[in-house]
Parts: sequence; structure tokens; C-alpha cells
Amino acid sequence: MANHQSPIMQFNRLIKFGLDRLMAAIALIVFSPFIIFVAIAIYIRMGQPIVFTQPRPGKDGDIFTFYKFRTMTNDRDADGNLLSDEERLTAIGQFLRKTSLDELPQLLNVLKGDMSFVGPRPLMVEYLERYSPEQARRHDVMPGITGWAQINGRNTISWQEKFKLDVWYVDNWSLWLDLKILFLTVWKVVKKEGISQANHATVEDFMGNN
Repeated sequence: MANHQSPIMQFNRLIKFGLDRLMAAIALIVFSPFIIFVAIAIYIRMGQPIVFTQPRPGKDGDIFTFYKFRTMTNDRDADGNLLSDEERLTAIGQFLRKTSLDELPQLLNVLKGDMSFVGPRPLMVEYLERYSPEQARRHDVMPGITGWAQINGRNTISWQEKFKLDVWYVDNWSLWLDLKILFLTVWKVVKKEGISQANHATVEDFMGNN
């Protein structure tokens, strides 16, 4: 359990925290030319903003600003309402999602200490009050760019299955498990698996357990 950690587990989590910050800094430097290229492409196609920001709950439900490359336009109908995700998703946005390159700005979240490379994905703030007590345990650890649910179905499995996988990760975390998840994430990205749910640009909203 995340709330009753042995000294060894606490030490391992300190190692994870340090490695996250170090690897995020290195990755930002290594990928900076590509990040700049993607930013320019988004600006030419969609203008500003280049980065999509949104409040998301992190560890213990604390709110932070979440970053992703923008993949949709702000096109609206005659009444001023945003068009559907499918209609606003651009070709470059589809490419970024299929390759998971839209997640690159989250390296800043990792560097800032808001996120880890591996952990339950940070979801919408409004979902907090919709979780069961068991599901809410996904916030016992820091959220991640990738996670156990992402390599076991990502957006093609139900919310209930996803949350069970998140809680399983909380209860079974280890540095070796994180390494396994990172390795399998690369494989999933190469195969472009689990990107979206059927009939949705990504996945339908979580409306609760009833």
C-alpha cells in the first residue's frame, strides 16, 4: 500500500524522483530541435496557442497545470459552440497522437515535479468527485506520462478496467515495474495501439460508476 512504505520502498521512490528529474532534463535537451520543429508546424497550421494547458489532479489530488501539444482547432458552429473533437482534430494532430509526440511538453511537468515518467495518467479535475474510494487511490502516487493502464489497453478498455489497472500499479509499484512499462510503452507507440476508443477521437468522458 502506498501509505505504509518500508524504508527500502521510500528510498526507491527517492531514486525514482531523482531519475525522473534527471531524465526529463536530458530528454528536453536531446529533443529540443524536434520540439521546436513541431511547435512551428502547429503554429503554421493552427496558430496560437501551440501548447494545450489544463488543470489536472496530481498526487493526493493536488491540482497542477498539465501540458500537451495542441492537436485541435478552436472551430465553432454558427451558435458559437465548439465543434466535435472529430471535426476539430487536424491532420498534424492525428499524427502527433498516433506517435504520442503530443505528450512531449509533459517533460516539463516531470521536470517541475508535477508528474513522473510512469504512473496513472492525470485525468480531468471534475472526475475527482466521481471516483469510488478504491478508484481514488490512483492518486496515492504521482501521475505519469505513461502507465500500467496505457500498456494494457490505453483508450480501448473501459474506465473501470483502467482504474483497476491504476490501483494495481499503486499496490505493486517497483523500479523494475517502471522499467518494464517504459519498454512496453515504446513498443505500443511503434505499433500505434490503443490510441482511441471506437467512435471517439480519443475516449468518452468518465461519468461515474452508476
